[in-house]
Amino acid sequence: MNGSAFLRPLATLASGIIFGVGLSLSGMLDPARVRAFLDVTRDWNPSLAFVLGGAVAVSALGVLMTRRMRRPLLDDAFHLPGNRVIDRRLIIGSAIFGVGWGLVGLCPGPAVTSLSLGWPATALFVVAMLAGMVLHDRLPRVGPSEQGRDSGPVGMEGGRLS
Repeated sequence: MNGSAFLRPLATLASGIIFGVGLSLSGMLDPARVRAFLDVTRDWNPSLAFVLGGAVAVSALGVLMTRRMRRPLLDDAFHLPGNRVIDRRLIIGSAIFGVGWGLVGLCPGPAVTSLSLGWPATALFVVAMLAGMVLHDRLPRVGPSEQGRDSGPVGMEGGRLS
């Protein structure tokens, strides 16, 4: 086993732990706090704006770093999205995600992290989220074929990891 094959799972585990701790410390695991942030018409709680701002800053730093690197430290190539088109499917999917986040106060990362708290409502959300993912992969695409326009992330074929 080479060093990269050994370090990759450790880096993944460390990243997940840091992400989960960050979500917990920031209050992103509390659906009521998230809904209070998203509801600007009532008692708006702007504290999560700092969390989102911090996330954007860290992400921007990561993008700048990748532009200066030939390849990532623990892989042969960067796996970046190939599609840069803002189309109807992207807008509808984003709207569904946003409405769900606003109604429930959870999105995938915080929901999975919140499972550690043992809340039954969170477990139900995660089961429904996983069912939706499976259903999405099983249903036929509606509308014109978009093959050829979107190769997906580098290293992916037909939407599946190669």
